Amino acid sequence: MKQLNPTIQYLGFIGLIPLLSCAGKEKNAAQANPAPNVIYVFPDQMRNSAMGFWSNEPYTRHFRYKGDPVITPNLNKFADEAVVFSSAFSNCPLSSPHRGSLMTGMYPNKSGAMLNMNSSRPVSSLRDDAVTISDLLSQNGYNCAYIGKYHLDYPTPNDPDRPGHYVEDKSPVWDAYTPPEKRHGFDFWYSYGTFDVHKHPHYWDTKGTRHEIHEWSPKHDADIAISYLQNNAGQRDSSKPFFMMVSMNPPHHPYRSLDDCMEEDYNLYKNKTPGELLIRDNADTTMAKAASAPYYFAQVTGVDREFGRILQALDSLGLSENTIVVFASDHGETMCSHGINDPKNSPYTEATNIPFLIRYPGKLSPKVENHIFASPDIMPTLLGLCGLSDKIPQQVQGYNFAEYLTTGKSSLALPESALYIRNMNGEKDMNGKVNTYFPESRGVKTSEYTLSLSIDRKSKRLKQVLFFHDEADPYQLHNLSLDDYPTQKISLLKELALLLKKAEDPWYNERILADMIPY
Repeated sequence: MKQLNPTIQYLGFIGLIPLLSCAGKEKNAAQANPAPNVIYVFPDQMRNSAMGFWSNEPYTRHFRYKGDPVITPNLNKFADEAVVFSSAFSNCPLSSPHRGSLMTGMYPNKSGAMLNMNSSRPVSSLRDDAVTISDLLSQNGYNCAYIGKYHLDYPTPNDPDRPGHYVEDKSPVWDAYTPPEKRHGFDFWYSYGTFDVHKHPHYWDTKGTRHEIHEWSPKHDADIAISYLQNNAGQRDSSKPFFMMVSMNPPHHPYRSLDDCMEEDYNLYKNKTPGELLIRDNADTTMAKAASAPYYFAQVTGVDREFGRILQALDSLGLSENTIVVFASDHGETMCSHGINDPKNSPYTEATNIPFLIRYPGKLSPKVENHIFASPDIMPTLLGLCGLSDKIPQQVQGYNFAEYLTTGKSSLALPESALYIRNMNGEKDMNGKVNTYFPESRGVKTSEYTLSLSIDRKSKRLKQVLFFHDEADPYQLHNLSLDDYPTQKISLLKELALLLKKAEDPWYNERILADMIPY
């Protein structure tokens, strides 16, 4: 049975008096239970530079390139209250691989999410036996809610409305329904796999009922999140802390018309030329994609507004003081940089550098943090901030930054580099299904340099080297010869070997480029 207006079902009618009453109850619950709530909001394809505060002091001095001319008043205010990472790094800058690391604290080869998931790639799906952040929080007394895009399940023919069929009639299928046994501790579910029709999204709820929506998806995501916070339909046990993930699809392609964004946001950018919007030294404004810039930035501004609505609801309910709020993204968007159309899945800074802002009133002092912080670090750090460091599984490969963030010191050495990963389809079976993956590129990112090595599919010999001195060349305009920098070459290749060993990566296991990388 399909329902056309779940907003009414979930939100109901909330008058001023019920809202104030609810706020009082939530305040009492927060005081009785000191464990912090956690809200994790993550649009999919958002450039780190697409936040207005990077163009203002004191943030500008921590950023190597120009902030985009984008309007984000809520993120600007939030940044002043948060720890803002300037160098948060998406190790494998695609949605599914990053999300696998976010959920498990492991690299893609361990989480099971090596490639973006669709029905042609059974090799890639979040492992059922993986212990996720939601599993652990659920086991330790949290309500857990997931709202929006999931993109961590390999699509199978399990449509609740049409048993034995996929949820889409196309090939390959990208969208997916996640059944209860694969939800990893989330007791409230309002989600879909991946579906890029921004003004006509759909969702499956906790019971598996599909909802067809006719409004911009970030607004609907925020409506459901606010209803969950207000708890007006009993979505959660208010005596427990909650963990709520809100995955907004935009800013994400398509971004080419008013079908993809709100007109009020597009009007802020429609009279700007490509040169006025794509102000970076490496942006090619002659590309056809340059026409997408006003729509992309309109999506960013719309996401900012919906994020602000969630924060406002949190304040009105008296929950802000005991809630960790994160704003992040899966990966960036090159948006005409380097003359490439691919917005992601490359070692360029604009693809790998993601927003990561975290606010925890009274526990974290607002500042800009320049330390490298990577995808597998998110899960253990959030668990640490929730007082659950002792619950972090041994198999977690990321670092727990909680002690450093709360005290400014760390009993363990924090990472000074991050591993870059690019995987491609591997071998196919007789039915055309991808049953292996090819580890095409591996690299290392430090505060000064980016190095990426790519190999030939057949010979596994070196095919391409990308080497940038990011400190001197933040727009990565000059691909340097590694041999011209012998000291850095030795240091970076040694660091890469250590990272590959730590990740138990296929390059380490197969000793790929062993004549170059000192395993």
